[in-house]
Amino acid sequence: MLFLVLLLAALGGVAVAVFLTVRGLRAVVRRSERSRPGSWLRAVTLLAGAGAVAIYAWGLLHVGFAVMQAEDGGAGSFPIEPCREAGPQVASRVDGYAVSYLPLRFECRLSDGGTYLTSSVPGYVNPVVAALGLITATSGILGSTVARRAQTPVA
Repeated sequence: MLFLVLLLAALGGVAVAVFLTVRGLRAVVRRSERSRPGSWLRAVTLLAGAGAVAIYAWGLLHVGFAVMQAEDGGAGSFPIEPCREAGPQVASRVDGYAVSYLPLRFECRLSDGGTYLTSSVPGYVNPVVAALGLITATSGILGSTVARRAQTPVA
């Protein structure tokens, strides 16, 4: 069930990323959009936001694949496949898994109460999402400030 939720969230993320990309490119191309103050900052905000959403959706697909492997019952299903990378001694103590969404990761739970991370999510996903999120927030704030200043009349 969790796999389906992650898959639907990833597909929704792709749809949002496409929408933001189209809006950002439209802000760059249209002459009427370019004449507004702060239009380049608006385009940067939309395109960086699209990139952040797309990379996060990519990470969700990786987590979803790890969850699918973990929930797969049958021959060879113990220890949980994504948790086998730590070696047979550690993997034999695995009694479950957890998914974290911020930062995006797949963790294996040990019977003694500890946890360890797997490499299910590529190492670049969380830093790139954080950097693009910061760029999105900064350019969005600057763009709205520039647009607001342009609207206020000078006395």
